[in-house]
Amino acid sequence: MKLLVTGGAGFIGSAVVRLAVARGHEVVNLDALTYAACLDNVASVAGNPLYAFEHADIRDRAALDRILAAHRPDAIMHLAAESHVDRSIDGPGTFVETNVTGTYTLLEAARAYWTRAGRPEGFRFHHVSTDEVFGSLPPDPAVKFSEATPYDPRSPYSASKAASDHLVRAWHHTYGLPVVLSNCSNNYGPYHFPEKLIPVTILSALAGKALPIYGDGSNIRDWLYVEDHADALLLVLEKGQIGRSYNIGGENERSNLELVKTLCAILDRKRPRAQGSYADQITFVADRPGHDARYAIDPTRIRTELGWRPSMTVEEGLERTVQWYLDNEHWWRPLQARQGVGQRLGVAK
Repeated sequence: MKLLVTGGAGFIGSAVVRLAVARGHEVVNLDALTYAACLDNVASVAGNPLYAFEHADIRDRAALDRILAAHRPDAIMHLAAESHVDRSIDGPGTFVETNVTGTYTLLEAARAYWTRAGRPEGFRFHHVSTDEVFGSLPPDPAVKFSEATPYDPRSPYSASKAASDHLVRAWHHTYGLPVVLSNCSNNYGPYHFPEKLIPVTILSALAGKALPIYGDGSNIRDWLYVEDHADALLLVLEKGQIGRSYNIGGENERSNLELVKTLCAILDRKRPRAQGSYADQITFVADRPGHDARYAIDPTRIRTELGWRPSMTVEEGLERTVQWYLDNEHWWRPLQARQGVGQRLGVAK
């Protein structure tokens, strides 16, 4: 199968690219190379004859038409997006332009390409989204997001992703475009851009800086190892039912405070401080505006229909992640110099 992966130089997209190439798929990586992208993420496959790179923006219709005509993919996996909630609070316009207008432009290019090709039955447009579109959950562990949960986005980021989800469904119902959708929980693992909670905690700890935790640290997330997620995404693409959505979760709920303390304990073992614990660097800071209390995925559909479940516990995944950052300073050090990285964002009133 030949895949066009948008956002393939990003965190989740690059994991999909690496896994797809390893499984023998031809992959065209389309990426605009904005601040959070890094071609080093796909360096391991860059020389592979199954891999090609196209530097383009999903808002550029002419570029999309050219790339689709030149490469003739069997499927599109749409992962290109602005994804950092704090940045969306400070600059929501960029999120609307990329996540909403960009998805619309890609859908129109895909529809035209699919139509010109005679509407092949095997074509797929896989839209990759987030569980944040569902809003916030109460602390009751029995209550989780299912595919039937009503949308209730609370941040500019989640609102832009909810809008893109609705566009994808509309293009399926109105024009017949063969789509599948997926909504995932919080990802983590190697190549995670150093502005998100887990890499920020690891790198701030190593630098002797404060480890900022929003509010009282009670916000709960379901943590999904990125390589597990890539595996699930390829499965949904290949075997998911057309027009259907699949929630992908790690089945690993932890509060932010629990998560940071776990990271500190791992670092205490792997690279001990001269005195005390890295947990001594934990600092509570003003909460993010509109911070959702809890996310958790009900994985029943993907488990029963496609037979998928995560392979990695959060403890195993965090061990691997910490070790990866310890071993790959050459990757993360240059990224810390990019605009806004390491700064507290998302405090605009």
